[in-house]
Amino acid sequence: MLTSTNCYTHGNMRERTGTRLNCFSPPVMVATMTIEVLLALYAVWRYKMTPVVRLATTTLVMLAGFQLAEYFVCTGSVGHAIMWSRIGFAAITALPPLGLHLMHAVAGKPARRLVATAYASMTAFIVFFLVFPGVFDNYQCTGNYVIFHLRPHAGGLYWIYYMGWIFTGIFYGIRWANQFRQSGETRKLKIVQALIIGWLIFLLPTATANIVNPSTRSGIPSVMCGFAVLFALVLSFYILPRVGEENHVAPLRVK
Repeated sequence: MLTSTNCYTHGNMRERTGTRLNCFSPPVMVATMTIEVLLALYAVWRYKMTPVVRLATTTLVMLAGFQLAEYFVCTGSVGHAIMWSRIGFAAITALPPLGLHLMHAVAGKPARRLVATAYASMTAFIVFFLVFPGVFDNYQCTGNYVIFHLRPHAGGLYWIYYMGWIFTGIFYGIRWANQFRQSGETRKLKIVQALIIGWLIFLLPTATANIVNPSTRSGIPSVMCGFAVLFALVLSFYILPRVGEENHVAPLRVK
């Protein structure tokens, strides 16, 4: 269960009356970021830079980037929190299209218009977060996770974008897993299943946290990326070793 400390920051104001270490406090953000960076470096060192490894490494870097941004939002030690909020959201905005592309890659399916559309929508949101004035009304660090307040209507559209592409990837993963089961392609079946499980590993705990403690719903990006370190471990220690150095993936082709 997520429990809040008495740590609160808003703008340049900070009050701190508690020192308990909770699940997504700044020290844990640093630890999570360190794990994800080390996993990315290991992937680059260990494997040939195939499309799958490139997508996996980029995903790990984006996850680490969000943790770094959260840390500076909470501590205010470097730069302005709004700047880091923009950087953090740009990082996590890349994750759903990367995941969809990765699903195509591990399944050996050519990435065509669907993936290109996902990247196009990603680009639009990243530009919005980086350059649009007043994109964030404010922010707060609760001591457990960071709450980002997007301008009216932007949050709903972003939620549709984010979850829409994730569940699109899961839908195609289930579809292709059934195909691989029928054709007896056990290796691809296990990899696709592992990627689906990897996504569910951080989606289900986030949903559970939201049910147990509804106050966490306002910090979903932070909570989700806190649990996403579990996905990073599945990606690094189960999926990548099974993909290995085989370059069986078709590159992105738009038709």
